[in-house]
Amino acid sequence: MIYLRSILFAIFLVIFTPIWSVLCFIAFPFLNPENRYRFIGLWNKVVIWLLWHLCHIRYEIRGMQHMNAMLDQPVVVLSKHQSAYETIAYIALLPKQLCFVFKRELLWIPFFGWALALLKMIHINRSSKETAAISVANQGRKRLAEGKWIMLFPEGTRTATGTHKPYSKGGARLASATEAFVIPIAHNAGRCWPKNRFLKKPGTVIFSIGPAISSAGKTGGQLHQEVESWIENEMRVIDPSAYSDS
Repeated sequence: MIYLRSILFAIFLVIFTPIWSVLCFIAFPFLNPENRYRFIGLWNKVVIWLLWHLCHIRYEIRGMQHMNAMLDQPVVVLSKHQSAYETIAYIALLPKQLCFVFKRELLWIPFFGWALALLKMIHINRSSKETAAISVANQGRKRLAEGKWIMLFPEGTRTATGTHKPYSKGGARLASATEAFVIPIAHNAGRCWPKNRFLKKPGTVIFSIGPAISSAGKTGGQLHQEVESWIENEMRVIDPSAYSDS
């Protein structure tokens, strides 16, 4: 049944994504950036709903009160990155408009990338670290000033369950430079939708949202260390079996 459900989900995406992208192209000229975000977010909500009811991938959110308490504050969200699931889920489930930082190659994906290009996100050239850092800093300040939250995956790429890559300091440095708060998120989405895997495994994805971390009086390096420590320690709480060997 896992094979069948995964195949049906893939067929749905292949059909539904181009249709929704065309609808975005038609509707976006008549919508402001905020309503564009809400409109495209309906795709995310449908996909998360289908993963729940077809593939039996459910979700549980812990600590949402930490986000609700910060809705009027500038925030940089830094998240664990294990799967494609969380990149879809955050737009569908989190209470604030997010501005993702992502590699520019995603814009080249037919339909999906074209629709993504119509939103005010931050796309970077990862082949040039210096240019990417400047781009994140400049665009990040503008988006925070507009009342959006910045979403980054400091590991850069998806990691296998039970592992982690050294975190990039870009998000912490941006928060420190703009005096924004940082909200860390740990999750175990790789358990159900593993990195670069076709099969979707039934289970519950746990999102654990940490308390907001103030950047006041902290360097980017200090903030970076605090965030990485919280996320990686929390991973051992929500998915202890993945770290049993360590």
